[in-house]
Amino acid sequence: MNKIGVIILVGLLSGPALASGDISKGKKVFNKCKSCHSLVEGKKKMGPSLYGIFDKKAGTTKKFRFSSAMKKSGIVWNSETLSKYLASPKKFMPGNKMPFSGIKNKTKRDDLIAYLKKFTE
Repeated sequence: MNKIGVIILVGLLSGPALASGDISKGKKVFNKCKSCHSLVEGKKKMGPSLYGIFDKKAGTTKKFRFSSAMKKSGIVWNSETLSKYLASPKKFMPGNKMPFSGIKNKTKRDDLIAYLKKFTE
């Protein structure tokens, strides 16, 4: 293997791991979310629609009243920020309105994120 190939391989192996999850298991985890959130674009419930959440700035969904903490957070939703938020919403973002204690199990969070990514991008 040439020097460039080794550099690329080392970079791939040492870079941050991408969250991967089981989409079918994520659908089951979403059952905890669906009473308050929809995956249909523009369909809000108690919480905003999660359609198109990836790469979206937090607190910007139209026609939904977000907490000032969410609007001022500056967070852009991606696999990493969603995982941190979903682990403990109140700890990650004090002052947000989501009345959910979180999903402590990282595998379940990864599954949920894979499901959301598949069905909301």
